[in-house]
Amino acid sequence: MTTTTATPAPPFGRALCAMITPFTDSGALDLDGAQRLADLLVTEGWDGLVLSGTTGESPTTTDAEKSALVRAVREAVGERASIVAGVGTADTRHTVELTLAAEQAGADGVLVVTPYYSRPPQDAVEEHFRTVADASGLPVVLYDIPGRTGTRIEPDTMLRLAAHPRIVAVKDCSYDFLGTQKVLSRTELAYYAGCEEHILALYAVGGTGYISTVANLVPRQLRSILDAFDAGDTARAARLQQRATELIESTMAAGLPGTVTVKALLNDLGRPAGPVRAPLRPAGRETADGLRAAYERLRAA
Repeated sequence: MTTTTATPAPPFGRALCAMITPFTDSGALDLDGAQRLADLLVTEGWDGLVLSGTTGESPTTTDAEKSALVRAVREAVGERASIVAGVGTADTRHTVELTLAAEQAGADGVLVVTPYYSRPPQDAVEEHFRTVADASGLPVVLYDIPGRTGTRIEPDTMLRLAAHPRIVAVKDCSYDFLGTQKVLSRTELAYYAGCEEHILALYAVGGTGYISTVANLVPRQLRSILDAFDAGDTARAARLQQRATELIESTMAAGLPGTVTVKALLNDLGRPAGPVRAPLRPAGRETADGLRAAYERLRAA
């Protein structure tokens, strides 16, 4: 068995935000709001922004809106941050089209989720990712989130895909820490925690960083976990991770999608967000108040 001990270099930085997609009150794409939010997040210390992912409501935005969002955010942040565009669909051909459009719009990489609903077997999953990676010059982040797609990227499939020169990273929402460590120990794939409760745990065993929904709300607080660990203060890193637990739980494990809870709090804070698109529905006042209280407690800690 081949092993590797060096942590892979972060292809898009360590701290990435899975950015929401702001909409106007009428539900249209709010490019001005997206630019202001992107600038705020990068100013707060984020290395990269992931657009049109789960948090960015990709199932309900059009192909043209996805491209326009990449162009607008690139204009706002310039080269201060990397931009990774979510392009994953249930259709390989459509995913290739979105990948080429993202490349033309100025993305630095693409996030490709496992094809959902049709439940392809592992050889078909592997071929899907290879086809997308072969289609453009952009590096690819594999998005492993079987809880949403219904299909896992099995560790052995990851090991084979790691040999592709443009498949460089994984957003890990597998909740299979043993499988993740198996791939980490045998490849140079850059692993990003896709679940905020795993930020420190994955980083401590050789992960590259994280792609965070909660980062829309508290970018400095989450980045400080990595900073403390890198400084050798692992006890402080653990305390910072623990302090964030209440807000992480309120945002990501309260029975509502993270997009809904994040937009509720951002709207309450007067930041660009706007409504969610149907079939999602906005959070109620009680939920928004609870989120605001958890947010204020973390900010004061």
